[in-house]
Amino acid sequence: MTSIRKAAFSGLMTLAACSPAIAQTAMTIVSGEGCGCCKEWVKHLEAAGYKPTISYVPAQALNEHKHEAGISADHSSCHTGKIGGYVIEGHVPAKEIARLLREKPEAVGLTVPGMPYGSPGMGPASEAEPYQVLLLKKDGTTSVYASYP
Repeated sequence: MTSIRKAAFSGLMTLAACSPAIAQTAMTIVSGEGCGCCKEWVKHLEAAGYKPTISYVPAQALNEHKHEAGISADHSSCHTGKIGGYVIEGHVPAKEIARLLREKPEAVGLTVPGMPYGSPGMGPASEAEPYQVLLLKKDGTTSVYASYP
């Protein structure tokens, strides 16, 4: 392999390692009918390079979808996404999704319970209330994956 090819390959591998969204960008999202903040979260994902598709369903269908995905009422928010075999519940920042896809922990996925003001899609980050992104483990427990002031 020539030195130019080696450098190009090395650069590509570095880029892929830093941006797993390149390898996995498609995300399906289910949301409640008429939810405006979900549309704003989708814009946040698109700006980060993801290709989300969103479907709107009645509340009962959304709750069933969350239950089937392993999301309890304590960890719930207004929409549920799926990407790379993981569940993304609520207003999770795109950079934490990229980290999840890069690290590939044994987990159900990530959740930002509720709808904290200032999380992606919920108002300006400059006015954000503190919130945490939780790693939802397969046994139903959580751990803090990231904290936002």
